[in-house]
Amino acid sequence: MAMRQSGVSLAEMIMVIAITGILAAGVAVFIQRPVEGYVDASRRAALTDEADTALRRITRELRMALPNSVRVDGSGQFVEFILTSGGGRYRAEVDSGGGGNILDFTASDSNGFEVLGTYPTLAAGEQIVVYNLYSDGTISNAYAGGNRASLASTATPPVQISSFLFPAESPGHRFHVATGAVTYGCTGGQLIRYSGYGYNNPQVAPPAGGSANVLAGHVGSCQFTYTTGGLSERSGTVMMVLELVSAAAGGGTERARLFQQVQVNNIP
Repeated sequence: MAMRQSGVSLAEMIMVIAITGILAAGVAVFIQRPVEGYVDASRRAALTDEADTALRRITRELRMALPNSVRVDGSGQFVEFILTSGGGRYRAEVDSGGGGNILDFTASDSNGFEVLGTYPTLAAGEQIVVYNLYSDGTISNAYAGGNRASLASTATPPVQISSFLFPAESPGHRFHVATGAVTYGCTGGQLIRYSGYGYNNPQVAPPAGGSANVLAGHVGSCQFTYTTGGLSERSGTVMMVLELVSAAAGGGTERARLFQQVQVNNIP
């Protein structure tokens, strides 16, 4: 008795393929939007994280800014300040026995001075600043060097400075250890940190020389604003707006716009 054979005809295969294609196209229509939404949300999250990281970096350094050293250029695209690594209180009076190494404000001091409290960590190239007011002149202006003395040594106490006469005493007998000027600016679609260019007085945006490190790309816009009530105010406020832009699915754009406000200490 002959065996009966079974199988799939070519016509049936073509029909299955066609039906599968129709079903796949239908499913694709339903899942396209959710997938695009997920991709766009991921891109927005990445932009937000990039902007947040950059603003946190600026905030951290602004809180270490030398009092009265923050300045913003006319375009609002660049903010500059003098970064410090620490500070303390200098000895201003001799002890009851007539001893003690004070910081002399009557003549150029080359003997250094004692620190009241914790001795700061010092590094080569850093400088000592006393009573920074940042006026348009050169007196009590750390950018111009009027109240900024070079370290003669980074060894153990007292603080050793090159022969220098500070123009004015700090009412609180404070000194700061300056590491150099730093500028953050937006140019060419990037947020860039400039450093190692000296003290650059008057301000140039962007500053010449030194090094430039990119903190964020895709910058659509940014704005720095600095407000202070003058020397009677003991703090200033830096407001930062940073917007990052990236291409989105479907030909649009994704934007992440962040605002940060930082209080800076202006007690000299």
